[in-house]
Amino acid sequence: MTRLGDLERAVMDVLWDSVPTTSDGVTVREVADALAGRELAYTTVMTVLDRLAGKGMVQREREGRAWRYRAAASREAYIAQLMLDALDLGGSRDAALVRFARSVTGTEAEVLRAALAADAGSAASGELTDRVEAPTDRVVRPPVADEAADR
Repeated sequence: MTRLGDLERAVMDVLWDSVPTTSDGVTVREVADALAGRELAYTTVMTVLDRLAGKGMVQREREGRAWRYRAAASREAYIAQLMLDALDLGGSRDAALVRFARSVTGTEAEVLRAALAADAGSAASGELTDRVEAPTDRVVRPPVADEAADR
């Protein structure tokens, strides 16, 4: 999975945050306007979106002379893949998982238990699902690069 640079991450945040309001995607102008505090040139935003499309992070559709962009996957799917990639950095995946499990808060541990229980129940009934009822105020944090290398 591609790690995002600071500007790429900011652009992806705009795309991820726009999902509830615009399922058709957003234009370069809309992304540039959302990043107005960064004082970026339109062409810079256009280049970043083009590169993200090349990396498979965004999908785009032609609308007249412009493109509409949307994230190829959810923020949660991206973060989950980063976590899986961190596990593949080397060493023992089991040891890394145990260390991670010991580092989560009680609420985060409850979310993990609920997800594992739901998956076990789904597997037993023959259906698989990504949906788990979890507290809406919890955010999964990807491992920091330096910490991931230590694991």
